[in-house]
Amino acid sequence: MDQHHDTTELRSEADAVLARLVGDPTGRARLREDQWRAVEALVAHRRRALVVQRTGWGKSAVYFVATSLLRARGSGPTVIVSPLLALMRNQVDSAARAGIHARTINSANQEDWETVQAEIAAGAVDVLLVSPERLNNPDFRDHVLPALAATTGLLVVDEAHCISDWGHDFRPDYRRLRTMLQELPAGVPVLATTATANARVTADVAEQLGTGAVGADSDALVLRGPLDRESLSLSVLELPDAAHRLAWLADRLDDLPGSGIVYTLTVAAAEEVTAFLRRRGHTVASYTGKTENADRQQAEDDLLHNKVKALIATSALGMGFDKPDLGFVVHLGSPSSPIAYYQQVGRAGRGVDHAEVLLLPGQEDAAIWSYFASLAFPPEETVRRTLDVLGASERPLSLPALEPLVELRRSRLETMLKVLDVDGAVHRVKGGWIATGRPWSYDAERYAWVARQREAEQQAMRAYAATDGCRMEFLRRQLDDEEAAPCGRCDNCAGARFTADASTGSVDAARSNLARAGVEVEPRKMWPTGMAAVGVDLKGRIPASELSGEGRALGRLSDIGWGNRLRPLLSPQAADGPVPDDVARAVVEVLADWAKGPGGWAPGVERAQPRPVGVVTVASRSRPRLVGSLGARISEVGRLPLLGAVEFTQDAPPPHRSNSAQRLKALHDSLTVPPELASALAGAPGPVLLVDDWTETGWTLAVAARLLRRAGAPAVLPLVLAVQA
Repeated sequence: MDQHHDTTELRSEADAVLARLVGDPTGRARLREDQWRAVEALVAHRRRALVVQRTGWGKSAVYFVATSLLRARGSGPTVIVSPLLALMRNQVDSAARAGIHARTINSANQEDWETVQAEIAAGAVDVLLVSPERLNNPDFRDHVLPALAATTGLLVVDEAHCISDWGHDFRPDYRRLRTMLQELPAGVPVLATTATANARVTADVAEQLGTGAVGADSDALVLRGPLDRESLSLSVLELPDAAHRLAWLADRLDDLPGSGIVYTLTVAAAEEVTAFLRRRGHTVASYTGKTENADRQQAEDDLLHNKVKALIATSALGMGFDKPDLGFVVHLGSPSSPIAYYQQVGRAGRGVDHAEVLLLPGQEDAAIWSYFASLAFPPEETVRRTLDVLGASERPLSLPALEPLVELRRSRLETMLKVLDVDGAVHRVKGGWIATGRPWSYDAERYAWVARQREAEQQAMRAYAATDGCRMEFLRRQLDDEEAAPCGRCDNCAGARFTADASTGSVDAARSNLARAGVEVEPRKMWPTGMAAVGVDLKGRIPASELSGEGRALGRLSDIGWGNRLRPLLSPQAADGPVPDDVARAVVEVLADWAKGPGGWAPGVERAQPRPVGVVTVASRSRPRLVGSLGARISEVGRLPLLGAVEFTQDAPPPHRSNSAQRLKALHDSLTVPPELASALAGAPGPVLLVDDWTETGWTLAVAARLLRRAGAPAVLPLVLAVQA
């Protein structure tokens, strides 16, 4: 009887907290049965639990209610590990409604860290939200985390699928949670939550939750529910090209219910779509990984209060945005995984009866998937080289110091080091990274399996777009939902709700927008750090006398306009040949606009610089006919002499993608200005155009410009077909 009485009293207390959390003045709000089971396990039995439930089910209610009950019983603060800043901001606001004081420590509020830590020490914080990256920040890990782990009343791992490298969104920083789990005092409950875990990921996460647990309840309680979203109506529209997709969206955006999110696959596409929709009279905002933090917060607030029709977003918005009345999610381009797609569309329809979800696949999708797949875990030789470099160093090496010694770009190098840190082979300390000397084995089989899994996910996404069966059932089966059944709502179950029609005016406007040529190419202004370590005496700011000028490109490889035309032309599999006529004509348009613009060379233009006096190409080892013919066409149309080419030495290493320092070293040792070109440049009365096929890091253009400036060119203006961005 006493236990039953205690349980009944605890349930009443929990429901009262829920009522405050959801703003129910009547006090009639009640936890769902599985919500209550999770709260009871955490509060009454101090267990570890994994909750796998659809987006909008109310996972955050579980940990806020549990927090309130535990704090009332004298427990320490709840620590929530959450991957996205947008989610953190939503959670702080939600907690306040229930009288829970929540604070955050993340990369966007460094000025508040000391204050927050002082509040934690004073016992004034009920919930602390931290990003997974904080867990291995040396200061936080060594000085804040131990005390936090010792006093934590509840540990919450949000978006827990990120723990598992079997999942679609593995993040190495999440594996730091093993350390925290091991250091938690006995009896501290742990809750992991996710909406996107198939059976294998669920088992992997549940196993990891058991780390450091003891006693009869050491196995994690797994509460997994059906993943249907009864408010969502899924559709796919196959449209002829990017112009039709943009036009369709411009014509139909106002017909979609409420406000929503339009996802794109790249930053360039998000910016392009935002600009076009604004020109067509729509109130939209862009939200990407490059958006400044203040602008992100403003965009989130504008969407929350329906001041914009849509955010045009990349996965930077991801699962971390909570707007219950979000009326639609549109994807311009397919994500590479049905699980990731389910996660993103789950933003819609959480607090409304009906929301529209539309996928508009694009021909560029596979190429973009391929690019991101190329950033997978490096080969064993590269990893061993990194460990050898760290092992031979007498001091910690920062990323800038390590970069010249390892052939990896910085972002990929950092990810690799995080994985090695989790495996115990390296350790992050103040000042950089050190090798631990512990044995480490390259798990080639596992990495290969993950790569195959990615390929299978891409194929499944193609199958989703093409299926004539129920789309929600398809997604649920991808997540191993045993209760998956036809939804009766999607376009295949209930019939299409949208036609592929787009107005002629919108299509014409979209074609004109996508055909607009010209992207600025910012010059490199600083040499990479640490070049002396690889025998290159270049450091600091590039001298003005050796600096490249601002350049131009026809387009970005990642955009949905010229990118779609240039990707096949510049792919590694493409045959070399003369520059196509349409591309050459567009380059001439870029030159004409460049000449007329600020700093251009057209007569009478304010701040105009001298007109170019000649054309120089960069000798290409993969596309000599393309680059040579492009230089010749520009020379002919512009009536400029073709002065020659910056060439590679005979023993130059083959080109490869690498980090800035390695790329600069290779170019420094192999690019040269032939004597005849040097003679042509001596005493040149004006700038030269430097022509190449494409640029990614900008170092080929920077080194070639330096050589040309030193040979006598007063200025160098780079011109390329494409920018990889």
